[in-house]
Amino acid sequence: MKNIPWQDSPENCKDVLWRHASNPIIDRYAIPSSNSIFNSAVVPFKDGFAGVFRCDNKAVQMNIFAGFSKDGINWDINHEPIKMQPGNTQMIESDYKYDPRVTFIEDRYWITWCNGYHGPTIGIGYTFDFEEFFQCENAFLPFNRNGVLFPKRINGKYALLSRPSDNGHTPFGDIYISYSPDMKYWGEHRCVMKVAPFEQSAWQCTKIGAGPVPILTAEGWLLFYHGVIATCNGFRYSIGAAILEENEPDKVKFRSKPYLLAPAKLYELTGDVPNVLFPCAALHSIEEDRLALYYGAADTVTGVAYGRISEVLEYVKQNTLK
Repeated sequence: MKNIPWQDSPENCKDVLWRHASNPIIDRYAIPSSNSIFNSAVVPFKDGFAGVFRCDNKAVQMNIFAGFSKDGINWDINHEPIKMQPGNTQMIESDYKYDPRVTFIEDRYWITWCNGYHGPTIGIGYTFDFEEFFQCENAFLPFNRNGVLFPKRINGKYALLSRPSDNGHTPFGDIYISYSPDMKYWGEHRCVMKVAPFEQSAWQCTKIGAGPVPILTAEGWLLFYHGVIATCNGFRYSIGAAILEENEPDKVKFRSKPYLLAPAKLYELTGDVPNVLFPCAALHSIEEDRLALYYGAADTVTGVAYGRISEVLEYVKQNTLK
């Protein structure tokens, strides 16, 4: 993919990821009803980009909205939430929807999100045009979060990362993978990554969760994820990365011991939930060796960071958690 958003690394920057100079790119009040817009997902679409955005309203009801952009930075987000039609099920009941991811597989754009059905679980749906949306069966029983599809079948099956959780602010969490022949029935659940020991990598010692759709590279699947530490000031969310085996993605080849990006700017340190970076989407070009990583900041606004895919891979390999 070409023409993804991009800014060169600032002078004297020694980090593998650097922030967009005009972050946040989406303000909390970008549509009339919104209290916050964050933890959202974007993909290439036609001659630009489309996305599914988490927009909490001023009653703090969580829902997802479609949006479009020519450049991946300036977005027009619909003022009304997505209305689902029945897909492979008639059961499309939902108390809330939040933290979407989007990926194109075969002939359509698949969407996953945290779906409220007697507690949080993984909702699945699809669209062909970001105008009509179709909801499928929930992937799992409650409680579960951070549902992230791989962008192609693996050994003939769809693959989905998730983090089993509880009904609250989940003071625990590891990343699992599940498989499906048809996007309806899920099984073959396997553990991918567990939290790190506090004394080895404290920023990811409380819980971890998959971020954007994994990126297939020559080294394997590049997976960005969030890691959490419980501090005396509450949870602190940072961004790390791992490299998974291409045909056996439950096997981790490398995993970053240091974080790649952590809360540091005012819009990341302050907001509805301070000290949170939550990655949900990545536009990339292997040919141009470019990455644009979208993340929610402080559960309030949306930011972008950039990096070279080759440098991220090398950093993770050289600074891996043993």
